[in-house]
Amino acid sequence: MELSDVIFINNLPSIDLHGYDRDTARVKVLEFIKDNKILKNDIVCIVHGIGSGILKCEVHKVLKNSKDVLDFKIFYNNVGCTIVKLNIDNKKRV
Repeated sequence: MELSDVIFINNLPSIDLHGYDRDTARVKVLEFIKDNKILKNDIVCIVHGIGSGILKCEVHKVLKNSKDVLDFKIFYNNVGCTIVKLNIDNKKRV
């Protein structure tokens, strides 16, 4: 499944970062990615909220630098969520 195929996010594994600061959010996102890679969940949802955009920018920075992430994008139906395609088979990142 690709990110463009995602219509509903209610059935995806997700983490809610509301109330976290940048550093804590970074650690939680990395742990979340690691856990879901072990569980072989290829698509996950990260809820960062809208707010001032600080958490969204931090999450996107972490995702961009992670070798375990193949692709990510803002969910079209909720701009406070980012959906992520994980590299569960150790494929090379495009």
